Amino acid sequence: MSGFLHQAVSMNRSAGIFLHPTSLPSPFGIGDLGGSAFEWISTLRKCDQSFWQMCPLGPTGYGDSPYQCLSSFAGNTLLISPVKLMEDGLLTRSDIESYPALSDEHVDYQAVDKEKENIFRKAYERFNDSDEFSAFCDREKYWLDDYALYKVIKNSIGQKAWNEWDIPLKLRYPAALSTVKQFEYLEIRFHKFLQFMFHRQWNQLKAFANSQGIKIIGDVPVYVALDSADAWSSPDYFEFDENCNPIRVAGVPPDYFSITGQLWGNPLYKWEFMKEEGYTWWISRIRKTLGFVDVIRLDHFRGFESFWAVPAGRPDAVQGEWVPGPGIDFFNHVRSALGELPLIAEDLGNITPQVIGLRIAAGIPGMKVLQFAFDGDPTNWHLPYNIIPEDIVYTGTHDNDTTSGWFSHLSEEEKLLVLEYCGCQETDVVENLLRTAYATPANLCIVPLQDVLELDSSHRMNTPGKTDGNWQWRCTMHLLTQEQDKLELVRNFARIYGRVPVRKTPV
Repeated sequence: MSGFLHQAVSMNRSAGIFLHPTSLPSPFGIGDLGGSAFEWISTLRKCDQSFWQMCPLGPTGYGDSPYQCLSSFAGNTLLISPVKLMEDGLLTRSDIESYPALSDEHVDYQAVDKEKENIFRKAYERFNDSDEFSAFCDREKYWLDDYALYKVIKNSIGQKAWNEWDIPLKLRYPAALSTVKQFEYLEIRFHKFLQFMFHRQWNQLKAFANSQGIKIIGDVPVYVALDSADAWSSPDYFEFDENCNPIRVAGVPPDYFSITGQLWGNPLYKWEFMKEEGYTWWISRIRKTLGFVDVIRLDHFRGFESFWAVPAGRPDAVQGEWVPGPGIDFFNHVRSALGELPLIAEDLGNITPQVIGLRIAAGIPGMKVLQFAFDGDPTNWHLPYNIIPEDIVYTGTHDNDTTSGWFSHLSEEEKLLVLEYCGCQETDVVENLLRTAYATPANLCIVPLQDVLELDSSHRMNTPGKTDGNWQWRCTMHLLTQEQDKLELVRNFARIYGRVPVRKTPV
């Protein structure tokens, strides 16, 4: 397998399941890092899986999207488990029992944010400084101080984006920031406390996963959100005008997902400036993420070769231009600073020979998605017979419909192509596409849990271009307990197609 991935993925064939932690079962309206997460890891082990893939773990901003995080370094504190806070003596059983009943089928982010804020405040009242907390704040101060300050200011002025703040705060006048630090010390400490608890709980969960032979694949989005502590604390790295408004923003031109493209709105990097500084911000970002996960999937990899730049203020992403990215120089700097790294390239969409060349030169494996395979072109590189061992194969991603939903929306001609290839009937097409993915030459196969459970479009995680209703899907405990035969199916596929991991201890 390619160089950057060799540390985390052996040459042995293996498999994993995609499930973002917010989708886990829990009684608190959102998945968290408590008991269900540990049970999920045990389930992965029992199913002979080797990997758990998820979206970025940062605090979500616009649209509740994990790809529009308020920080590239902070954790999503909505994932903090109240039960584990109780085990730490920071909450009482009465506090837990008073938590209102929220939906277990989807995440109501507004309600969850309100109720978790209330219960976290109770935990904070009982929290006392410790050597562990002090060490954490000192070790993480390079990002934590700015993030906590950003959160306090943002919360105090009605959640306005930082580039809409008054000039002294927006432009980080030392006197203005000093005043906030002086009068909001306890509130700043509250946000540091939340990050401390997230990191503590996450580290416990990751240690358990690794002890069970499960490695975690996480995302690094190529861009950061405009409204983020990253952009506020380091504006020189981004294409901003004198008022800290973006000059051009990120997106992609019209493609499979949208006829008007996708206007993401993220600020673009000043890559030449970053290069002059040796890409130090990026190196810190990657190093930090590798503290959370075992393998990094670089989202929108093509942005490192060239990126779609849209003038700020445009209503969609149709009008823009391709601009050269940092190229192999970036990856050489990262490799020089951090050594060989476990990376996967999200090389989907409008991919050119130049993008493929960069990925190969960087030694990073790419993705192949079965939902993109059946267009009638025998050279389509997503077709199973065109997949090579170095590829990572998926049935679909978090941006795709579920495989069941995808198939149901195909034309009759397209359905026939799939059925002929898999040699099956419509009634068992999802099972056979899973089988097909497991049978490919790809050393690593990842499938979304929705496909394992054969769920329809109502269980889709994200629809690109849609502004609401995304990122809300949850897997209920009922689904996991009632569909054991489907979980057993992927275990059987792992056995049949040589993806059973070598365990040090039996299940």
